[in-house]
Amino acid sequence: MKFKLATLICVSAIAGSLSAAIAQQQKIGAPPEASNMRLVGANDLQARSGYQPTIHHQGNRWIAYIGHHGGSDEIPTPVNPQTGKAEPNGTSIVDVTDPAHPKYLRHIPGQEGKYEGGGGQMVRVCDGKSLPKGDPSAVYMLRTFGSEAHEIWNVADPANPVLITRIGGLKDTHKSWWECDTGIAFLVSGAPDWRVRRMTQIYDLSDPAHPVKIRDFGLPGQEPGATGAVPTELHGPISTGPKGNRVYFGYGTNKGGMLQIVDRDKLLNGPKEPTPENLRYPEISRFMMSSWNGAHTTFPMLQMPVAEFAKDKEGSKRDIVMLVDEAILNECNEPRQMVWFADVSVETHPMIVSSYTVPEASGSFCERGGRFGSHSSNESMDPIYYKKMAFISFFNAGVRALDIRDPYHPKEVGYFIPSITAATDKRCVKVDGKDRCRVAIQTNNVETDDRGYIYIVDRANTGLHILELTGSARAVAGLSGATSGAASKSK
Repeated sequence: MKFKLATLICVSAIAGSLSAAIAQQQKIGAPPEASNMRLVGANDLQARSGYQPTIHHQGNRWIAYIGHHGGSDEIPTPVNPQTGKAEPNGTSIVDVTDPAHPKYLRHIPGQEGKYEGGGGQMVRVCDGKSLPKGDPSAVYMLRTFGSEAHEIWNVADPANPVLITRIGGLKDTHKSWWECDTGIAFLVSGAPDWRVRRMTQIYDLSDPAHPVKIRDFGLPGQEPGATGAVPTELHGPISTGPKGNRVYFGYGTNKGGMLQIVDRDKLLNGPKEPTPENLRYPEISRFMMSSWNGAHTTFPMLQMPVAEFAKDKEGSKRDIVMLVDEAILNECNEPRQMVWFADVSVETHPMIVSSYTVPEASGSFCERGGRFGSHSSNESMDPIYYKKMAFISFFNAGVRALDIRDPYHPKEVGYFIPSITAATDKRCVKVDGKDRCRVAIQTNNVETDDRGYIYIVDRANTGLHILELTGSARAVAGLSGATSGAASKSK
C-alpha cells in the first residue's frame, strides 16, 4: 500500500509539473501578460525579426527606425506587401505619431542572409541641423548593412529615403553609437586585418556625405600583427560626449564580459597607430565580469542622486553604469544572464552594487521555449525616464520596468509580455538528437521616446509593440495621473 501511495504521489507530482509547464506555453489568441503596463498599438513589421528600434522626433512627427536580423530558414526573404517582392530583411520605417495606429512607411532591404548573417540590425538617427556640418534640411539615418558595411541615408522624407554614404569592406558590424552634437561615430566593425570579429572604427560623421576616419580601436592583442590569445570581442560602446569625456565599452556577450572606461579626448586625439601602448593610452580602467556573463549594454547614469547617502561626507551622488548581459541559448542552457549595477564613482575601481533578474518560477520561463534572460535596455537619455526608470528586454519574459532611483536596490514595478501570433517563429533545442521546438515571445530590444511611450520589438518575428505605464509605475516615473490614452497624447 505504501508503494502504491508513493507511486501515486510521484505520478501526481510529475503530472503537476508538466501541467504547469504546459500552462505557461503561449497560445495564439491569448491576452498579453502585464502588470502596470498596457498595450497602446502594434505593427507586425512584415514578420521580420526585430533588433534595434530608434524613435526620432522629426518635426511634428515621431518616426520609428527599426533594424532587423536576417531572415529565417523557413522564410529567408519575407514579402514586402508594399512592393509585392521578396526582400532581405533590412530597416523598417514606421510613423508612430499616433501610437495607437502606427503606419508602416517603408522597408529598406539589407544584406541577404539569415539570422546574424544578414539584415541591417543597428540604427541611429541625427538631424542635419544638429550635426556641425550636416545639411540642415536633412535627417540622417546611420545603419548597418548586414556584416559588410555601414550606410548613411537621408530620411528627411521617411517614406522615400536616399542613400548618401557607404563605409564598406568589413567582415562584421554591430551595435554602434553616434553623437549628434559632434558627429563622432563609434562604429562597431570588423576591420579585415584585425584578429577579432568586432572592434571599433571611429569616424567623424559631422558631414555625413564625407566621412573622415579617425582611428581603429580595440583591446591589445586584437590588433593586426599581434600574437597569443585574442581578447573577447566588442559588443558596443556608449559615449557621454565631450562634456562627460567618457566612452563606456562593453565586451563579451554571454560570457567573459568586460566594462572598459575610456577617456574620450585621449581616444580621439591621442596616438592613432594601433600598437599595444597606443591602445592602452586612453583607457582609465577595466572591470572584468564573470566568465559566465557578458556586457551587451553599458549604460551610464552619472551623478545619480541617492537619497540614502544625502548626509554622507561625499554627498549623495554616485556615478552608475548599468551592465546588461545577453542570453544566447534557448531554454536556460547557460548561466542566467542578468542586469548588474556598477558604481564607477572611483573610476579606477568599479564595483558591482546590485543586480536584477526575473524570477524564473514566476512564469516557468525555462520551459516556455526560446531564450530567457536579459538582452538590452533602453538607451534614451531623455529626462522623462533617465536615472528614474530602466526598461529591460528579457526575451520570453517580455520587457521589465525597473525603478532605479536607488541603484543599490533596483525594484521591478511593471512588465509586459506580448501575445504570440501566427507569425511568431519557433525556437528549438536538441533533445536525444532531435529538435524540440516551442513558440514564445522573444522580446529583443527596447527604446522609449520623449512622450513616455515604450517600444519593444520581437526577435521571433512578432513585430513592434508600443506600450505605456499604468498604475503605480507612472508615479515612479513622475508621470501625473492615470493614462490619458494614445489619441490625446499624440495630439
